[in-house]
Amino acid sequence: MDIILIPGLWLNGSTWDKVAPVLASAGHRTHALTLPGMASKDADRSGITLRDHVDAVVDVIDSLAGQVVLVGHSGGGAIAHAAVDKRPDRVARVVYVDSWPLGHGGVINDELPVANGEIPLPDWSVFEPEDLVDLTEDLRAAFRERAIPSPVRVASDQQELSDERRYDVPVTVIACEVSSETIQGWMQPDHPWHSAVRELTKIRDVTHVDLPTGHWPQFTRPKELGQVILDSVGPA
Repeated sequence: MDIILIPGLWLNGSTWDKVAPVLASAGHRTHALTLPGMASKDADRSGITLRDHVDAVVDVIDSLAGQVVLVGHSGGGAIAHAAVDKRPDRVARVVYVDSWPLGHGGVINDELPVANGEIPLPDWSVFEPEDLVDLTEDLRAAFRERAIPSPVRVASDQQELSDERRYDVPVTVIACEVSSETIQGWMQPDHPWHSAVRELTKIRDVTHVDLPTGHWPQFTRPKELGQVILDSVGPA
């Protein structure tokens, strides 16, 4: 199976370096994406949009034969969901890593601090304590060293969806900083957080898996993350 790995904000394809080998060892073909504007800290990101990132994923889907699996971390989950909307007949499963599908009209995060027309990795104080679980000082330093500013419009552009066949594609939600029980509670219609996961409630086949750690399991628990993804995808 071809597994397309989509990073979240501030990260490129190298974020999956310790995860992909677990999948490859089971016979899967991995494609760790570096999305437009994310090749280096010096890249030109000024005109990059959310649609550009979605189109980049769709282009990879179109370049491959047969069914694919999409894995999206954090904001990459929104990109994965939009790619499913474009190619619902080509995606066998979507795996959301500490993420869930973003509905039409939603934004990834339009409240992040902007500097010089882009979004650098903020100070750690901007994040919630749950985000930073297991992210040691050494891991924080390595993360900040490799972090690439994200294009403003990727975080702030509205999600555009149009094909309801996206709800037929099975998904796995890997819960890290909050438990799967908590997320399922949010999915109840009377819960105050229901609107945040409304799109998830419309998907017909949802599997919830717990991987307790912070928001970046590819750094804090990479081998375990690879195994959870592998368990979700099945044998090659």
